[in-house]
Amino acid sequence: MKKLLIITASLAVGTMAYSQEKSNIKISGYLETYYGYDFNKPADNNRPGFIYSHNRHNEVNLNLGFIKGSYENDAVRGNIAILTGTYANANLAGEPGVLKNIYEANIGVKLSKNANLWLDAGIFPSHIGFESAISKDCWSLTRNISSENTPFQSTGVKITYGTPDNKLTATLIYLNGWARIIRQDGNTKPAGGLQLTWKPNDKITLNYSNYLGTEGANAVRVNRFYQNIYGVFQFTDELGLTMGFDYGTQQQAKGSDDTNQVLSPVAIVQYKFADKFAVAGRVEYYEDKNGVFIPTGTANGFKTTGYSLNFDYAPISNAVIRLEGKTYSSKDKVFVRDLNSVNHNAAITASIALSF
Repeated sequence: MKKLLIITASLAVGTMAYSQEKSNIKISGYLETYYGYDFNKPADNNRPGFIYSHNRHNEVNLNLGFIKGSYENDAVRGNIAILTGTYANANLAGEPGVLKNIYEANIGVKLSKNANLWLDAGIFPSHIGFESAISKDCWSLTRNISSENTPFQSTGVKITYGTPDNKLTATLIYLNGWARIIRQDGNTKPAGGLQLTWKPNDKITLNYSNYLGTEGANAVRVNRFYQNIYGVFQFTDELGLTMGFDYGTQQQAKGSDDTNQVLSPVAIVQYKFADKFAVAGRVEYYEDKNGVFIPTGTANGFKTTGYSLNFDYAPISNAVIRLEGKTYSSKDKVFVRDLNSVNHNAAITASIALSF
């Protein structure tokens, strides 16, 4: 009888331990289908080259879909997510083999028993920008130009510290390069970045992120320094404002003191006018005169103002149906319509997104 009790107790302890481990594992996913119509009617059905999300014209397609597994306890954590979709094709075209299908793959170790201090290594979401690849989590259906042309994921090692009151988070990052999983051939210089996020209360988020690295092979490499600042202000449960500003510089040539500049302010207002309904309007400007990110071959380069307005209906908390109209107006004729260069581009996009 005593032996039976010992065996029963051992089985109970083993079952509890297994349940504990199982509770630390989480499986989640995301799916977003869309239809987009570009009024410039591109012949190859691809929207302008600086657009990576929802970038196909006049067709129903999958923008982004992924399945993710996560594990976390008091000492270690890990994430792995496999993705597909037109967004993945556009962003990861330069990566070799199966790396084209990796959205996230990282392992973290807690460095202190008492402090919220973590060391993570692998592939993780980018630290730059307030609009992620997961459109459902963004106020606007499509991404702004600066978010489209900054990394949506990064690869490297990062150290993250959070204050005990969870108001300040600081992250220092070592990277393989700008929007790269595999380091650029011939480039041996490291890259890195910093992110500081301050949340004084549940209504305000302020963020500063930067990137410092080199572009090109060693013989011709140039320095790039990019900065992103944004604030999210939730004035009421219904009304919110996001404001951001990006500014980047890149050497014109190796060893030169002259730089090319990129800048982009953006503002988004969201209003939830009913329990399941919301509207959001966005205005943005993007200037890249010398083609650091968006080459045009025109006299003034890419100097473009964008406006968008979207309507959202969320039948349940983890799903949303969206419709957006967006227009771009550029100083130079950087868009194409009927084989002619034009200053304007307009599009409508509809999507259905589900997270689980």
